[in-house]
Amino acid sequence: MGLRINTNVPSIAIQRVLSQTQRSSEGAMKSLASGDRFEDPNESSADYSIAEKLKSQTKGLEAAKSNAENAQSFIEVAQGGLNEQNNLLIRMRELSVQAASDTYSDDERDLMQTEFLQLQQEVTRIADTTKFGSTKLLSGEDKKYEFQVGSNKGAENVITYDNRTDTRASALGVSGDEIGSKSDARDSLGDIDDALTKVAQARASFGAVQSRLDSTINNTAVQIENLQSAHSRIADTDVAKAVSDVSKYQALQQYQIAVLAQANQFPGNVLKLIA
Repeated sequence: MGLRINTNVPSIAIQRVLSQTQRSSEGAMKSLASGDRFEDPNESSADYSIAEKLKSQTKGLEAAKSNAENAQSFIEVAQGGLNEQNNLLIRMRELSVQAASDTYSDDERDLMQTEFLQLQQEVTRIADTTKFGSTKLLSGEDKKYEFQVGSNKGAENVITYDNRTDTRASALGVSGDEIGSKSDARDSLGDIDDALTKVAQARASFGAVQSRLDSTINNTAVQIENLQSAHSRIADTDVAKAVSDVSKYQALQQYQIAVLAQANQFPGNVLKLIA
C-alpha cells in the first residue's frame, strides 16, 4: 500500500476498535455499578426477555400473596368476634347453672338475670359490628367471597367462600332466654348448648378457609423465592466477571491508544521523501 496523507486508514480502523472497546468498558462499569447485568447494552436481548418475564411472574405472585394475607386478616376478624361470643355464651351458661340451684334466692337470681340480659345484647352487638372494612361478617349477610390468590386467570387461582354466618342472639336461639327462675334457668341450658355448637360450627368453617389460606401463602412464598432466584441468575451482575472485564477493557484501551499514536505518525513519513 502506498503512502497517503489525506486518508490514514490504519488510524481510522484503530479508532473504530477503540470506540468499541470504550462502549464495552462503559457497559461493564454500568453493570458493575448498578448490579444489573442488562445495564450493558451488549448483553443478550433473549436473556433480557426471559428475565423480564420472570420479573412479571414474581410481581404477580407478590400481589396474589398480598391478597391471600388480606383474606387471612378477613378471616381472623371473624374468628375474633366468634371467640368473644363463645366466651359470652360460656358465661351465660355459668349463670344459668347457678340460677338453677336453690343455693341462690330470687333476689340473687334477679341480679344474675340483669347480667344475663346484658350478655345477650352483647352477643348481638358483636355480630352486628364485626366487620372487615364495610363488610359485616357475622350478621347473616349472604355473600360469596372470591379471593384471587394466583397470578393468572382461571378458577384454580381463586379461593371462594360462601358466608351465611349469623351469630346474633336471635339466630343462635338465646334471645328469649331468662334465668329469673329455676325452671327458666334450666330451660336456657339446652338453648345455650345449641348456641355454642352453632358458634363452634361457624368457627370451624372460617378456620377451614384460614388453614387453606395458610397453605396458599406458604406455597406462593416458595414460588416467589424460586422465581427471584432464577431471575437473579439471569439478570444480576456477576461481580467477579464484571471487575475482570473492566480491567481487561482498560488495559486494552491503553494499548489501543498507544497503537493509535503510532498509526497517526504514518503520514509524517511522507516528509522523509520530500526532505
